[in-house]
Amino acid sequence: MPLPSEQATVDTGRQLLSTLQGIFGPHPGYRPAHAKGILLKGSFTPTNEAASLSAAPHFHRESTPIIARFSSSGGLPELPDTDPNGNPRGLAVRFLLEESPRRVHTDIITHSTPFFPAKDGPEALAFFRSVANGTIAEFLTTHPAALAFVQAPKPFPASFATDKYFGVNAFKLVSEEGKETFIRYRIAPRAGESYLDDDEAKTKSPAYLFDAVPGLLAHGSIEFDLEAQVADEGDVTDDCTVHWPDHRRVVKLGVISLVSVVEDNLSEQKRIIFDPVPRVNGIEPSEDPLIDVRAAVYLISGRERRAA
Repeated sequence: MPLPSEQATVDTGRQLLSTLQGIFGPHPGYRPAHAKGILLKGSFTPTNEAASLSAAPHFHRESTPIIARFSSSGGLPELPDTDPNGNPRGLAVRFLLEESPRRVHTDIITHSTPFFPAKDGPEALAFFRSVANGTIAEFLTTHPAALAFVQAPKPFPASFATDKYFGVNAFKLVSEEGKETFIRYRIAPRAGESYLDDDEAKTKSPAYLFDAVPGLLAHGSIEFDLEAQVADEGDVTDDCTVHWPDHRRVVKLGVISLVSVVEDNLSEQKRIIFDPVPRVNGIEPSEDPLIDVRAAVYLISGRERRAA
């Protein structure tokens, strides 16, 4: 039997899923948010500093295979890339640590803004319900974190390879010696950031981001620096809506290199369920309550997606 707190998390996850499906409509086989996506495969190469901060396996190996998913916001699988509702874009990365005798992996989930509209499950549910029932304007007057998220710049990227992505939740890296360091992930494009203004975006094709991926790969790998913004003593680690100062130290953890599109992409997207909880030695979730709620939504929707 789940504990009462665990059951409450699952119940909130189910309600969030139902609310999102109410906003975007049911699309069997697709995610209720970030429905439109593409899977790529590649590798991760860590830095020495990553190994000093965490005992996690992928920070100590020469290289680790990965699967990554670029996506657009919203629950509409056919949303045009030129629709502003597709921003922020998403990037999820799975580190494949062991294939047999059992599959072991750990994931990082990011999107292209450091803002998030809610600090926990109930507040996130209230936010999306206000979107669903048309009271969002009123909701924003009493919820400053949601207002900050809505007002935050969300420009159109020139390509997925030139967007910067942020992990909004805090995690705890634990070194081999037991030293603990709270961080938030960032994924920075090695090609540099590049964005379009609204007028430029209107001149692009409805699938300009996704159609460009094979062409980008034909000229070489798509590469990002995996970074960690390091919390200072006293920084809030259990509320994703509280940002740390920009001058906090940023550490390079390694290089993400994406080299090809995954075969049978649609079926593989239907199957893979990314997990916000690290579930690996050397990385632990913070006390941020949103992490478990997100995990519940992803698992429940993933099971529905596989059954569709």
